Amino acid sequence: MLLAVVCALLFAALATAVALRHGALLPGDAAAHAWGLAHRPPEAVALARGITGTGTGPWPYVVVVIAGFLAGSTARERIRTALVVLIVLVAGQLVRTGLMELFARARPDPADWATHASGFAFPSGHATTSALTAGLLCWATTRRARVDLARTTCMLAVCWAVAVGLTRVYLGVHWASDVIGGWLLAAVWLSLWWGWARRLPAESSGRDGPGAPGAGTAPDASDAPPS
Repeated sequence: MLLAVVCALLFAALATAVALRHGALLPGDAAAHAWGLAHRPPEAVALARGITGTGTGPWPYVVVVIAGFLAGSTARERIRTALVVLIVLVAGQLVRTGLMELFARARPDPADWATHASGFAFPSGHATTSALTAGLLCWATTRRARVDLARTTCMLAVCWAVAVGLTRVYLGVHWASDVIGGWLLAAVWLSLWWGWARRLPAESSGRDGPGAPGAGTAPDASDAPPS
């Protein structure tokens, strides 16, 4: 919950600055935008477009549903978990969309865009979506996977989310503060979700039943040694 409070305060401060300046650039926005414009070889642009494309459309939803299924131990728990993480992602998207409409911050000049974009700028939709997806994937992986596999998956997921956010600035469709706002919003939403999820009663799984490590079948009376 402390993480949620800290991220919420940071997001509130950033959002207040955007609102008070009526969407004008914040420190670092112009410099990051100018750097992207000055470093655009065709190969880098093509790679950035490929990465940024994974942060929208059906892919994030497919990833969280698969992660939800993998996080469960029974058929019922798999379905329930997949639905829950999907709802968390969709609800986060609705919050983000509402905030974008509220702040109505303009994007950079379309002449600077190296990819398609639509809607307002703050907070970045791609940055928020990919960060939410990465966080939910990390949560699901740590529930069921081995420690080393979970760590590797979480590291790759976080790196992917960061890369998606950075491509939005590099391709000229967002200011750096839009992306930071998306990351902070996702962190707040995920922190609230994790706090709620920890209070859910755990459903019994095969790990606690027959066949689980340390579990055995009670000896039958006929198998007892003669006294």
